[in-house]
Amino acid sequence: MAGCADRGVCAGPGQRGERGSGQLSPGSSGLGDPYFPLAGNGGYDVANYSLHLGYDPGSKQLSGSALITATATQNLSRFDLDLRGFTISELTVNGSPATYERASGQELVITPSHGLRAGGSFTVSVAYSGVPQVVTDPDGSIEGWVPTADGAFVVGEPQGSPSWYPVNDNPQDKATFDFEVTVPEGLTVMANGVLVSNRSAGGRTTWVWRESDPMAPYLATATLGRFDLTVSQVGGIPSYIAIDPTLPSGNVFRKLPAIVEFYESIYGPYPFNAVGSVADNAPEVGYSLETQTKPVFDRMPDEATVAHELSHMWLGDSVTLSQWPDIWLHEGFATWSEWIWSEHNGQKSAQSYFDTLYNTPASKTSFWTPPPGDPGNAAHLFDGTIYNRGAMTVQALRQKVGDDTFFRIMRTWVQENRYGNVTTPQFIALAEKTSGMDLDHFFDVWLYRPEKPTSW
Repeated sequence: MAGCADRGVCAGPGQRGERGSGQLSPGSSGLGDPYFPLAGNGGYDVANYSLHLGYDPGSKQLSGSALITATATQNLSRFDLDLRGFTISELTVNGSPATYERASGQELVITPSHGLRAGGSFTVSVAYSGVPQVVTDPDGSIEGWVPTADGAFVVGEPQGSPSWYPVNDNPQDKATFDFEVTVPEGLTVMANGVLVSNRSAGGRTTWVWRESDPMAPYLATATLGRFDLTVSQVGGIPSYIAIDPTLPSGNVFRKLPAIVEFYESIYGPYPFNAVGSVADNAPEVGYSLETQTKPVFDRMPDEATVAHELSHMWLGDSVTLSQWPDIWLHEGFATWSEWIWSEHNGQKSAQSYFDTLYNTPASKTSFWTPPPGDPGNAAHLFDGTIYNRGAMTVQALRQKVGDDTFFRIMRTWVQENRYGNVTTPQFIALAEKTSGMDLDHFFDVWLYRPEKPTSW
């Protein structure tokens, strides 16, 4: 424990100590996600993260200052943030020193000098430094602040964000973000949203980005390194394409404007204030991720992968799961989006993709299990069935209800839940309401039964 509280300092906004009405109590140390029960924290809602970071790729040292603006949702005696590792040099709540302790791996337990009252806004400032911990997920993949030869590949799904900033790490607590990241001159920082400025002095460059649309914490990035950066416009908003010059030539991102335009025709207007992509040379990561406004790729992607990650801007980033077992709502939908992009271009149709996969024999249980609506545990969150059988569920729904109804379901789903959090039962309810059909059996066999669906 460090940072002793100064109880002589006056309370700030949202703080009235013990004298206000209602008993104070601690916020929960997690939000009860079935797979990551300690991810996220109770008792408050974050409005904005303002992150000031400095990184040296040579030493791998990260220094950070995070200012978090939030609103208490209960009368708080204390609350938690998620943060892995680092040495904390200062922590204040509403400008007053607060006590804190580390617990349960990622829990930063904070006791402010005065209680926080429900409905009141407050700020938390944390100064920290150290070498970020690379997180290994239950499926063996790595995430977080992953060092590269010239910088860092920064990805947070599903639990990597606390490896580089203090956070309420749950997809239900969306917030806006401001980034100010200083790196050695010659390196580029690619964060979410719009580029506000970049300036150099004393051999270092500071990049300032602002994401003013709500964002789930795991979608934040500050990927950095040597990049060729192209800034342009797509549909009236800024587009940022960053490509590691060591990657093979050939720019698949020239298709980005057409992909965005096509998805707008299906799902509705592009939901954010910027668009783009980042292709880094980070093969040790082994995957791409739909970081909001700028998907990051660990190598030069193919067209299908670009289409997949861009579709996530609507399906996953704007419309986001409430709990991690519903990941098929992201990955199944994005895989189907690849298929419909192919169909739109006169190439292989979505039904052809479905038919090819459906011909896989039922005896090949690893193809069919786990079912996409019930991965079983966190180790199976990104199994192939979540993607392939998830996409097959979407295409089977299209078969069952017909194109007019199906595309109305998809557009309504995206537009009615813009910037929100969703569940599988909500999607089922919308599909039934829009189609006028009882789809309980359909979704049961496709989403929840481990065997190959044979009738629906």
